[in-house]
Amino acid sequence: MLKRRQFVAATGVAAAAIHVPKADAQSTLSLRIAHVLSQTEPAHDASVRFAERVTQRSQGKIKMEVFPQGQLGGNKEIYELMKGGANVIVLGDPSGVGDFVPDYGVLNGPYLLKEPGEFKKLLASPWYAELNAKGQREQSMRVITFNGFFGGRHALAAKPLRTPDDFKGVAFRVPPTLMWLETFKALGTRPVTIPWPEIYSAMQQGVADAVEAPLASLWGMKLHETRKVLSLTSHFLSWVGWIINERVWQRIPNDLKPMVQEEAIAAGDFMTEKTNAGAEELIKRFQEAGVTVVRDVDLSALQKATEGVYANIPNWTPGLHARVKQILAS
Repeated sequence: MLKRRQFVAATGVAAAAIHVPKADAQSTLSLRIAHVLSQTEPAHDASVRFAERVTQRSQGKIKMEVFPQGQLGGNKEIYELMKGGANVIVLGDPSGVGDFVPDYGVLNGPYLLKEPGEFKKLLASPWYAELNAKGQREQSMRVITFNGFFGGRHALAAKPLRTPDDFKGVAFRVPPTLMWLETFKALGTRPVTIPWPEIYSAMQQGVADAVEAPLASLWGMKLHETRKVLSLTSHFLSWVGWIINERVWQRIPNDLKPMVQEEAIAAGDFMTEKTNAGAEELIKRFQEAGVTVVRDVDLSALQKATEGVYANIPNWTPGLHARVKQILAS
């Protein structure tokens, strides 16, 4: 398994002050898609599809490879590599980009969407186009696409989590992003940030009492072996996609950029189809593995408990949440 320091040693790429040479017309541009997920998940399958299709259609001018399960580091490390100019494409979500371009974080807000398909309204809006342009201009980060449905995120614990009171005092593993931290603070938990590849051992050792993630991620990491109650809280309806450094994007030949964009969108659609098709089958697998599935969650109470999160995020453009709600209502 290729660790981040090995990757740096092998490529000469550090997370800061990276010199990106220009590619000549005959050279191959090698790009690494990095993520922390297991290889059983639709998001990984979609990344492989994306990589294979781009490599094939570019006739070798672009070579993409996928590095799963934190092979190039945790989320923070792979974002740093990408942000610094490495030839790394991050499979990530809006909250990760939101740590650099704050307004992206609203796209991962709690109970923002009534149903997953509403997210397409946001992606098609002039506001989103403005946000992408800002990220490219100010942080050299380009979201190729965010059209892959990662799934509703649910809670796996030792007890049912139906109401806000049930969450109070629980040591909850969350990603180290502001939206997650604020959301689970609002629910009264004690958020614990643990790298995703380390979550199984952390749950075994009691470092965290509970964990939240989409069904495929919980199953892929075999976390049902550590906790036996799955509450379908749907606190986030998560969409993910692929993010690249703008300078690296500009190294892609102009005649191939539309193809790369097209294949990213096709891979996102593929992920969405697999995620939706597999949800009930995954729930059945959890039940067969001895997990109690709690469906009677008080979603309205959880939404009310977390609605103040939108006012607690610093550095957002004034009126951001209101603008996003207006787009969704249109």
